Amino acid sequence: FDKWTDGQRRRILVDLLERCSLSQQKFCAKQLQARVPTEAVDFTTRLPRVLSLYIFSFLDPRSLCRCAQVSWHWKYLSELDQLWMLKCLRLGWFINFCPTPFEQGVWKKHYIEMVRELCVTRPKTPAKEEFIVIDVQPVKSDIPEKKPSVAGQGTTRGKKELPPWRSSDRNPTDTIRYNYLDNWDPIEQARQA
Repeated sequence: FDKWTDGQRRRILVDLLERCSLSQQKFCAKQLQARVPTEAVDFTTRLPRVLSLYIFSFLDPRSLCRCAQVSWHWKYLSELDQLWMLKCLRLGWFINFCPTPFEQGVWKKHYIEMVRELCVTRPKTPAKEEFIVIDVQPVKSDIPEKKPSVAGQGTTRGKKELPPWRSSDRNPTDTIRYNYLDNWDPIEQARQA
């Protein structure tokens, strides 16, 4: 066996496993699990639930919603009322009933409803009379201007002009977004914007 190649050893092992009974295959699986370290283990399944919840408690609501998409176990953990109740109470959002043990996700639903009901006013735009237009003069440069090429002498490869409704800026800064699923106070965030 020591002198065989890797391919020969694998063929022999496959043949042996195919001839083994189910109990013998389970025994082999236990022996392999003890010898081969496990890779990519989900920490939430190994840690006690209390520690997993403690780790999840540091996440903001948006990240908790993203964690719910990882696996069924993470979805169960990230929708527990122990996490969402603290976030609601910190903002002063209370529920007017006592949920039964069979009701799950009451505080998360309440958080989402309260976020939808938030009415944050946008900053007022000044009236047309209040706009001040500064007289803009073109800037003259020391670089001599190029003469325009005559048609038929060759094509110039330049940038394509964008249509007037599109800007060249991929990340526009003139939009105002209110991310209520962040850990920030929504009213303070609106005031700062």
